[in-house]
Amino acid sequence: MFERKILKEFEKWMNGGGKKKALVVKGMRQIGKTFSVLEFARSHYKHVVYVNFKENDSARKIFDGDFNVNRMTIDLSALLPDARFEPRKTVIIFDEIQECANARASIKPFMEDGRYDVICTGSLLGIKGYNKKKGKGVPTGFERIVYMKPMDFEEFLWAKGIDEKVIDYLKECFSNKKPVSEATHNVMLRYFREYLCVGGLPYIVSRFVETNDMNVVWQEQQDILEEYKDDFGKHLDEDENEEIDRTLLGRINRVFDSIPAQLAKENKKFTYSSLEKKGRSEAYQNAIQWLYDCGIINLCHNLTNISTPLDGYKIENAFKIYVQDSGLFVAMLEKGCAAKILSGDLGFYKGAIYENIVADCFSKQGRNLYYFRKDSGLEIDFVETIAGETALIEVKATSGQTKSAKTVLQNENYEVDICYKLSENNVGVVGKIVTLPYYMTMFLE
Repeated sequence: MFERKILKEFEKWMNGGGKKKALVVKGMRQIGKTFSVLEFARSHYKHVVYVNFKENDSARKIFDGDFNVNRMTIDLSALLPDARFEPRKTVIIFDEIQECANARASIKPFMEDGRYDVICTGSLLGIKGYNKKKGKGVPTGFERIVYMKPMDFEEFLWAKGIDEKVIDYLKECFSNKKPVSEATHNVMLRYFREYLCVGGLPYIVSRFVETNDMNVVWQEQQDILEEYKDDFGKHLDEDENEEIDRTLLGRINRVFDSIPAQLAKENKKFTYSSLEKKGRSEAYQNAIQWLYDCGIINLCHNLTNISTPLDGYKIENAFKIYVQDSGLFVAMLEKGCAAKILSGDLGFYKGAIYENIVADCFSKQGRNLYYFRKDSGLEIDFVETIAGETALIEVKATSGQTKSAKTVLQNENYEVDICYKLSENNVGVVGKIVTLPYYMTMFLE
């Protein structure tokens, strides 16, 4: 498969001092959690004991009894003949642990025992993993949580086999604020459009690298979108009152399906009235939180003021919703949209498409997302802290003007001195406005 940056986070966990904790890798489906964990485990441990709770019903029963470590390892050895438990040389991998809440509860005794390392993966830990009705509790204080995201643009370039020297050259141009050579600039714009349409789900990326066929990519993306909607339905199992769950399921689907239309509006703020004529925020809060906890969407909150700390000025009930993976967002639009993007014809959704990919890039850097909009019409697409400075980020599908950004930069009431304008244009600096091509978003860390 492909090289992933997350492996460095795994190494930090393994080499970290102090109290030993289990590594819990959370994230949306199809992002390569299992592959990355297994690759890491096989290269760092003598023995790997792998348990997949979605595929192995018998394994779940092992954790219905007491949490005596010797008893559990004996039962696992009986179930998995190749399993070897050697102190400090064995790692136990609990894959799809959301399917066995008791296995997650067993983390505490495993960590207190100290003989074996434990790594867990799960897609719905934000919901099912914390359901006390389903198990014996969550091991508070014994987990190191790592959030895994789809592949970022740099990882996409690695997957395409782009030489590291090319990326180093781009970093140099970014650091020195000098234009990229025209030939390289045009090629990188093409790669970024590909990434926008393909997204960062490893299986989809592999299909694209193998076939270079966007029709194949689109069909695979449709299959994954359907699988996600099947996952929404699994929430019906979480409450004994099926009627309430079905209501929530309908709201989850309505929120998810409405995202393209919500972002196509001039004011991209999420509005409940677009879901129901008398849509109420309290009725949809659980649905939005469900999608966010699953890692499927990103929330970008409006600010009352541009000042630090940004989170202290966010407006809880004023936000935009973006899809976590840009490829899935494009797949939610009409068929053939990817071909138009690759040809440069963005059509009606052009603003939404590029805002979503920038939100996607920032999210993969571990950022919380913010924007700034006033009733006067002044609007900044994103406000983020970059290199220790509060910065405005404007996303332009075409060359575009930055009237709002200039207004903010000239106003001493706002604590901001720089604006990054992202577009297809090459690197350039005019006063406090730095123009960057989209593909350099990966350097805004």
